[in-house]
Amino acid sequence: VSAPSARLSAARASQRAEHKERMARGSSAGYDRHITIFSPEGRLYQVEYAFKAIKTSGLTSVGVRGADSCVVLTQRKVPDKLYDPESVTNMYAITPNIGLVMTGIVPDARASVKKLREEAAKFKFNNGYDIPVSYLAKRAADTAQVYTQHANMRPLGIAMIIIGIDVEGEKKVPQLFRCDPAGYYVGYKATSAGAKEQEANNFLEKRFKPPAGSNVAVDPKLSHDDTVQLALACLQNVLGADLKANDIEACVVRHDNLAFTRLSADELETQLTALAERDDDIAGRD
Repeated sequence: VSAPSARLSAARASQRAEHKERMARGSSAGYDRHITIFSPEGRLYQVEYAFKAIKTSGLTSVGVRGADSCVVLTQRKVPDKLYDPESVTNMYAITPNIGLVMTGIVPDARASVKKLREEAAKFKFNNGYDIPVSYLAKRAADTAQVYTQHANMRPLGIAMIIIGIDVEGEKKVPQLFRCDPAGYYVGYKATSAGAKEQEANNFLEKRFKPPAGSNVAVDPKLSHDDTVQLALACLQNVLGADLKANDIEACVVRHDNLAFTRLSADELETQLTALAERDDDIAGRD
């Protein structure tokens, strides 16, 4: 076989391999290489891949808003036996009274937390009062959305669930927001993020299902204990196993203690024991 014939055969083989790869990738071929280019179906594949990156952590997080408190809860996994367990966390305080749980790529989460802390400090310096939870969520979403517009950036592979209590005169309002890589944010009664997000949302929707003949979901006035136990029941249900205090981490904000506070192992154990003794709608055994 002559050298030109060999080169021609190799080129054809390469073209066939490239064609097979293009066919295997389907309609996303070429359109997932640039974040600023829409596919013919109107999709931004890199943003969709960022949502998938959230699930690669293998963790599931839950947030629930009650009448006088909010809780965020997530799994606690230490990937290496040599790690100091106390240094592994997905819970971050942005201000003393506002905090969040990050689910997804940890370096992205820490970079985002740093920016949000700067944003909150700047707001307080300029205005003389603490940043409202809704405005902090808006700023987080604005930043995430900008990352979908420029070719020299990439979306953050994280979903954040933010909690806090806004003080409006004599009124204290629990707030729960979720922000995703596309820059979309909205307030929730309860929400989740991570590997088992769909299953967790299905569980929570049943707890908040609208009464017969109505399309508006109920807003039960959950006490602090009910709020924490609903989040625990949700995570326990989607994981399909009984939780242990050392396998989870939870933080709360309350009317009588506005600070973003981490629940100790003993407090979590108490709530898990109380949950095990329940047999009602919150426990998920209806």
